[in-house]
Amino acid sequence: MKKLIVLGGGESGVGAALLAKQKDWDVFVSDAGALKEKYKNVLLNNDILFEEKGHSVDQILAADEVVKSPGIPDSASLIVKLREKGIPVINELEFAGRYSKAKFIGITGSNGKTTTALLMHHILQRAGINVGLAGNIGKSLAAIVAEGDKYEWVVLEISSFQLDGMYDFKCDIAMLLNITEDHLDRYEYDLMKYARAKMRITQNQSSDDWFIYNEDDPVTREVMKTIESKAKKAPFSIKQNHEGLAAFANDNKITINPNKNQFTMTMQELALQGKHNLYNSMASGIAARILEVRKDLIRECLSDFQNIEHRLELVNDVYGISFINDSKATNVNSTWYALESMNQPVVWIAGGVDKGNDYTQLDAMVKAKVKTLVCLGKDNAKLIEAFGPYVEQIIEVDTMREAVYKAYKAGVKGDAVLLSPACASFDLFDDYEDRGRQFKEAVRNL
Repeated sequence: MKKLIVLGGGESGVGAALLAKQKDWDVFVSDAGALKEKYKNVLLNNDILFEEKGHSVDQILAADEVVKSPGIPDSASLIVKLREKGIPVINELEFAGRYSKAKFIGITGSNGKTTTALLMHHILQRAGINVGLAGNIGKSLAAIVAEGDKYEWVVLEISSFQLDGMYDFKCDIAMLLNITEDHLDRYEYDLMKYARAKMRITQNQSSDDWFIYNEDDPVTREVMKTIESKAKKAPFSIKQNHEGLAAFANDNKITINPNKNQFTMTMQELALQGKHNLYNSMASGIAARILEVRKDLIRECLSDFQNIEHRLELVNDVYGISFINDSKATNVNSTWYALESMNQPVVWIAGGVDKGNDYTQLDAMVKAKVKTLVCLGKDNAKLIEAFGPYVEQIIEVDTMREAVYKAYKAGVKGDAVLLSPACASFDLFDDYEDRGRQFKEAVRNL
């Protein structure tokens, strides 16, 4: 029996372990931290051996293959040792893909992945296609395959960290929404290394497959010059209109036309408003037309889709001040889009774990829209230095309750209090969801 070590006992690791056990691997899960109770129970109920709060290095180095959590960097000493020994280190998607007959729509990008994956799933489900949703959202692909590999298509939200560990896995439809500075600490602060990681979504594609990408994104255009893809290309743009585009926007309409059978709808009809969401809607519409979903159904789905929690979510109006939860904005570009969509003066709550952020791209937007900055993080020096010259008032806090209260006091009727941190959450919160929930609770307690 071949030995599989799973490093990391979170969603993807436990999914991989379940599938490995089912496929007669000798499987062992090892996590440097403490396992969540729900995952521990799954492993115990399925007789899967595990350890937590440390690694048994000798046992791990005796593996035939290792599945590692996307959160573990390739530079970690244990991963370096495994590679030196020639032991294959892959990710959970790569492992699960071996055992699945489904076709895959893979969606990546610095921003918009989750929204686009949910929208894509919504359209295909309404079209009567037997479709699952997995990856960086909801269940792991391995867990879905272990449950019976019952889907014809699976929509996958895929992060760059997941793409780093993919070698033979193939997307039938690959989607790249954008590439902006994010997670540069994992890529030696080299934007092109991060961009090449994103382009791995096209690897192994054949001329029967499709690559949908944002023609307006300069980094995408740059990295595409260095990588050869055999897939059929479907670019989209809101700035241009030429024959090669699979979707474009003009005269307040979007036109979707990947297979020369176009349909149009007005921008006002779209459920998702804002420039960034135009891109997300176009990309989803292109993929749906490639799969020959009816035009009227696509139009309906693009009009009635409900967006996700923690993404520009209106929480409440308190004495004429709007409170908006955009906790999912964990990078600068996401926050740029959030500020761009604001039509009233903004009291902006930002801060957290800086991932090598370049805040200068927010200068013009902050200058035009933000009156008060509430810094919520353990170290706010970089934020204060970046935006001190542009805002009337800067307030430092270290709890969400205080952030919401001080933001409320700084606002007047007609203002918006926007939580859009531009940073990761791990200094004060479990994750962006915990941060968003605490924001909503604090708003309701005003």
